[in-house]
Amino acid sequence: MAELATIARPYAEALFKATASDLNAAALWVEALQQVAENPQLLQFSDNPNVTADQVFDVIAGVAQVALPEMAKNFLRTVIDNGRLNALPEIAAQFRTLKNARSGSSDAVVYSAFAIDSAALAEVAAMLEQRFARKLNVTVQLQPELIGGIRVVVGDEVLDTSVKARLEQMKVALTA
Repeated sequence: MAELATIARPYAEALFKATASDLNAAALWVEALQQVAENPQLLQFSDNPNVTADQVFDVIAGVAQVALPEMAKNFLRTVIDNGRLNALPEIAAQFRTLKNARSGSSDAVVYSAFAIDSAALAEVAAMLEQRFARKLNVTVQLQPELIGGIRVVVGDEVLDTSVKARLEQMKVALTA
């Protein structure tokens, strides 16, 4: 079977071209569809041979956190009719990559052991934009196992200043 990235690419590119006039609005509903499609129970429901494509569409449209415009509904129907619902998260990721490439930005995920207030996040984002030399779309995810500090992932680059990483470095140095 083909890789999900290979399956998702034509969908993401077509969606990007079709929504080029308003990428920000499209990004909102694509992200909402991605979150719904990542639900394992929904995927199991859609794989049931007794469930029709219309029933799957109705469930997804009803669960989505945003109102879906007509273009989103047509896109979702195409994905469902072609049996590519499991590729929807990858389609959304590739769409986001295309959108970021056009705007000259990247997605950055900041993993933190504790919640970060908005002022501190703005300061961290400014430092990261300077460090990575590009505009970043920063999101925060909590990971208590980091103990303290942060771990930043931008594409395939990782900046790890967490206490957990430092303890691992010390462990390697002491056992070497």
